[in-house]
Amino acid sequence: MASLPPDSAELTEAYLRMLSLIERSLATYVYSLVPSASDAQDILQEVRITMWKHFAAFEPGSNARAWAQRIGLNQILNYRRAQKKHPATSLDEAFIEAVTSEIDRQHDHLDTQSESLKNCLLKLSEANRKMILWRYYEDCGVEEIAQKSHRSVDAVYRLLSRIRESLQDCVRRQNAHASSL
Repeated sequence: MASLPPDSAELTEAYLRMLSLIERSLATYVYSLVPSASDAQDILQEVRITMWKHFAAFEPGSNARAWAQRIGLNQILNYRRAQKKHPATSLDEAFIEAVTSEIDRQHDHLDTQSESLKNCLLKLSEANRKMILWRYYEDCGVEEIAQKSHRSVDAVYRLLSRIRESLQDCVRRQNAHASSL
């Protein structure tokens, strides 16, 4: 078997990294627009193949999720055209476009929320940030956090509650500020 040129291996690795970041979002997108799970799986496979074929032209730093969803939409529309002989099982193109638009809007909203949360996490004290990291990123239980932080379980519950409330307020303020611009 011939080995790939070095740039092909790098291209493959970059593609697989990008795909791993958007895979869940892409699958959710396709499954929400295709009534049959087996058809959705087939469409996802076609989307991945099409993405791979065109990945060399993908602009690094651009929105990979939007690019993949656009390819997914094209594959779904191709699927729909093939299903025209079964109108009871196909979705109207206008409906698919409307759902696509709503999914994009929701993703944009979640991206904004995520960015706000990141900014708010950076504003926490080191000790509070550590508590959040232990609880939500390292998936430590409250008892384990109590041991690590030399606090009682009740104190950890209260502190986590105050931190969550503080983060929630911070995110609300950032979003209100962003929407007023």
